[in-house]
Amino acid sequence: MSPASSHDAVFVARRRFFDEGRSVSGIVAAPILRSWERCAEQGLDVSRSPSLELPTAHELRELQERHARLGRLARPELDALQGDARLTGSVVILTDTAGVVLDMVGDAAFAGRAAEVALRPGVSWNEAATGTNAIGTALVERQPIAVHGAEHFFERHGILACAAAPLIDPRGNVAGALDMTGPAAIRHVHALGLMRLAAEQIEHRFFSEGFEHCTMLRFHADRALVGTPREGVLAFAEGVLVGANRRGLDLMKLDWSAINRAKLAALLPGIRPFDQIQPLRGREGARLYGRLLDAPHRAARGRPIAPRPPTTPALSGEIEPILGEEMQASLSRAVRLVNAGIPLLLLGETGSGKDVFARRVHAESDRRNKPFVPVNCAALPESLIESELFGYEAGAFTGARRQGAPGLLRQADGGVLFLDEIGDMPLALQSRLLRVLQDKQVSPLGGGKPVPVDFALICATHQSLSTLLAAGAFRQDLYFRIAQYVVERPPVRHHPDRLALVRRLWRQLGGETAGVELSAEVERLLAAYEWPGNFRQLVGTLRALLVLGEPGQPVDVSALPAEIRAAAPSCDVMFSAPAPVSLAEHTRTALQAALDASDGNVSRAARRLGIDRSTYYRRLLKEKDRGR
Repeated sequence: MSPASSHDAVFVARRRFFDEGRSVSGIVAAPILRSWERCAEQGLDVSRSPSLELPTAHELRELQERHARLGRLARPELDALQGDARLTGSVVILTDTAGVVLDMVGDAAFAGRAAEVALRPGVSWNEAATGTNAIGTALVERQPIAVHGAEHFFERHGILACAAAPLIDPRGNVAGALDMTGPAAIRHVHALGLMRLAAEQIEHRFFSEGFEHCTMLRFHADRALVGTPREGVLAFAEGVLVGANRRGLDLMKLDWSAINRAKLAALLPGIRPFDQIQPLRGREGARLYGRLLDAPHRAARGRPIAPRPPTTPALSGEIEPILGEEMQASLSRAVRLVNAGIPLLLLGETGSGKDVFARRVHAESDRRNKPFVPVNCAALPESLIESELFGYEAGAFTGARRQGAPGLLRQADGGVLFLDEIGDMPLALQSRLLRVLQDKQVSPLGGGKPVPVDFALICATHQSLSTLLAAGAFRQDLYFRIAQYVVERPPVRHHPDRLALVRRLWRQLGGETAGVELSAEVERLLAAYEWPGNFRQLVGTLRALLVLGEPGQPVDVSALPAEIRAAAPSCDVMFSAPAPVSLAEHTRTALQAALDASDGNVSRAARRLGIDRSTYYRRLLKEKDRGR
């Protein structure tokens, strides 16, 4: 990875290198200099704009279909990082091995600015075409790299700050890149670490397909990390190494030349397959822990042996919802309603955990073994949302797949369809969705025969649907169809014990296992902050602190984002008396806060807390009696 060069040093280096032809070794990071030299040797003109071809809609669709597997394996990371990107005014990009942009998520406003320099799906950002940039240079260097502002080769790319990590497949080939790009005016200090960790997650997922016939060694120097995406993985076919991830090679003191050459018997003499984690002795006597899963043994069970539940959840995966007693009761009710086929509507601010709550409902429902199909109505382009939702027949429109496509509604058959940001669905599609819910069948575009569907429906929005109804932007009949039961997810700022929340999330992210501690002052500031981005922002910040932290050293206040440090003075009053607070006091505070936020309306206060009106009254009276 390359350290970022200072702003002034980069401009000095540009003048010396491009105008005077002098050496700038030691002024800019070595990977940046190597890239400038490669670009100059290829005859690229620093003062001109690169010549880039924009794809047609048909070409883009074909490109994405060719790389459907990569897109599928990277999707959890794109979804998880989307919130971080929006909060920092950035976009997260997935590319193929040639640097062609396959997918882009994040801040829509910045995506529009990026499109002005052709940073958009279907355009190649390999180094030979677009000069020094994080995507192209990371692919050439085969290492994570950040390129900030004027470090880009072409002058017009100086508006960008990029950080990218290459994706290396189990055979050592570059499969693509993951990139976070934002405005150069903001230095995104966490971006490179996030991309490195997310790339590691995707590379770990590569082993989920195509290695069913292999004997798998899953191991790590830390016993607690076996079974997590941080583990080393080596795959053997007939005793010969045929696949690995980078961590596995590092732990075993190997490099990519060992593929198709190294033998299990030589690496671990006398080893036999075993399911449970055991101590291992690696090369050069390294102390390791792991398990060896034999292919025939897995096949006898009809599927691969699942790794034990990770001690530390994936950094980019779901964080278990923080459910208090009342929200746990609300979850139980929601599961019963889904089992009965009654639609749910989840309300809550952006980042408050609506998606995770919906996934928990699915996981605990009778439909748990059928698909959970999430659809972000705000993220799908209006021109594509109809075909994506309802599917289409072959030849339904220019650029359609020759065999047609079933659509997301049919993919959810038997399971749960989760329509996130339903308030952003165009009116024309609302009427089509209403027909599907009424008739229980989908008619694909192009005049295809209606197909019966059976799915449970969960919708979510951060918007006020009553306001949209009054403005005529949302159909009243659809509202009453989807809002037969409403669950409100409270924002983080209403959590009765934010300090306990921060500590619990830190444990779930693996901070304790990694030996990284938050200092008391950092905990204090995190607990006092209002978190306008709710759980998504809080988890993203904790994830970044884990990347920046060092084992055995408390994370210092200087590592916190500027907006949290800036809010520190307002925290002093809130935390001037660190006396312990009882559970009863927390309960009273939560009940009163919900009532205040609901303008004294008890029914609304009860809904905010996910409890019945009678339960709210009973608890309120109980706490008042205690307070006397």
